[in-house]
Amino acid sequence: MRIALAAFFLCSVLSSGVAAGETVSQNARSAELESILKRIKLSPGFSISLYAIAPGARTLAVGREGKAIFVGTEEKNVYVMTPGENRAAKVERFAPSLPFVMPHGVCLSTDGVLFLVERNRVTRFDDAENTWRDAAAMGKVIVKSGDLIPRNEESRGHASRVCRIGPDNKLYISLGQPYNVSPLDKIPLYEKTGIGGIIRMNLDGSHREIFATGIRNSVGMTFDRDGSLWFTDNQVDSMGDNQPPEEINRADRPGLNFGFPWYGGGHVRTNEYARVEPPKDVVFPVVETAPHAAGLGITFYRGEMFPKEYRGALFYAQHGSWDRSVPIGARVMVTLPGTTTSAPFAEGWNIGSGSYLGRPVDVAELADGSLLVTDDQNGAIYRITYQKP
Repeated sequence: MRIALAAFFLCSVLSSGVAAGETVSQNARSAELESILKRIKLSPGFSISLYAIAPGARTLAVGREGKAIFVGTEEKNVYVMTPGENRAAKVERFAPSLPFVMPHGVCLSTDGVLFLVERNRVTRFDDAENTWRDAAAMGKVIVKSGDLIPRNEESRGHASRVCRIGPDNKLYISLGQPYNVSPLDKIPLYEKTGIGGIIRMNLDGSHREIFATGIRNSVGMTFDRDGSLWFTDNQVDSMGDNQPPEEINRADRPGLNFGFPWYGGGHVRTNEYARVEPPKDVVFPVVETAPHAAGLGITFYRGEMFPKEYRGALFYAQHGSWDRSVPIGARVMVTLPGTTTSAPFAEGWNIGSGSYLGRPVDVAELADGSLLVTDDQNGAIYRITYQKP
C-alpha cells in the first residue's frame, strides 16, 4: 500500500508541472513589517526582527539538525525555511503538488520524522530535513482522510490541528470540537472518537487511544521534562467580556477530563450545561488566562540566551479577540517558573478598536536560544533575541 501511495504522489509531481522547492519571495513587505516591529514593546535587552515571510504562517517544527524549519498553515500550503544567522536563508513550498486541506499541524520526532496533520488526515515523512524535496514520493499516510474524525464532523471551525511527539515516542494530536458549546447528543460520539480532546497513537498510526477529554479547542501543546503534557485551550464565546477565562492545562497521565462543555473555562459553568451534572474529578487549569484572547502555540523555554529567570518559563502566543467589546491579545505572553499567572512579553500588534498590526500564532525556540513567533495576518515569522544592556 505504501508503494502504491508513493507511486501516486510521484505521478502527481510529474503531472502537475510544479517543481518541488517553489521559492517564496522575501522582499515583498519586508520594510513594512520591520516598521511594524519597531512598535513592539519588549523588556530591556530584548529585540525583535523579521526572520522570514511565509504566507499564512501558523505552526512551526524546528529540525534538530539545523537544516530545515517546517511551517504549517490553515489553507493548502506548507513551507520549509532554510535557517540563516539572522534571517531565514530561503523559504520554499513543501510538496506543492500534493493536495493538502488545512495542513496546520507540523511536528518532528527525535529521529527526524515529520508528521503533517491536516483537518482529517495524518501523513509522515521520514528523515524530513534531508529528504523534504522528495516529500511527494516519500510521504506515507498513517491516518487516511475520514479516519481522523468522521467526515460528517468536518468543519472549518476548530479544525486547526496541532501535534507533538511525547516522551513515550507516541504522536499526540488535538481534536477541537466544531461548536461553541457541544450539543448534549454529540457527547457519546465525541467520547468515542476523541473529538473535543487529545488523542495519541504509535508513530505508524496504530494503537490509537484517547489521552484527554473535556477540551474545547487546543491549538498549542508542549511537553515538560517530567513527561507531562501542557496545552492551551480556547474557551466559550458569548458569555461576556470578562468571562470565562482561557486555560493552560497540565496532563500528567491519560484519562483526565478538563471539564468542557460542562465548564466554559476555569470554574465557570456554561449556560447550556448549568443543570447537567459534570463528570467527577474534573481537572481545572494550572493557569487561568485572559478571556477571549485566543491563546494558541505554547513552548517551554530551554535555552540560555534569555536571562536566568526565563529558563523553564512557558511562552505562548495570543492571537487576539474577536468576541470582546474591547479586543485584547495579539501578543506573546510568558508564565515564569513557579508562578500561575501570565504577563505580556512582546506586545504592540493590537492597536485598539478591533484592529491588529499582526496576530501571533505560535512560538518555537531555535538552537541558539532565540524565540521564533509566527504571525498569520502578515504571513511572517519573527525572531526575538536578547543581549544584556
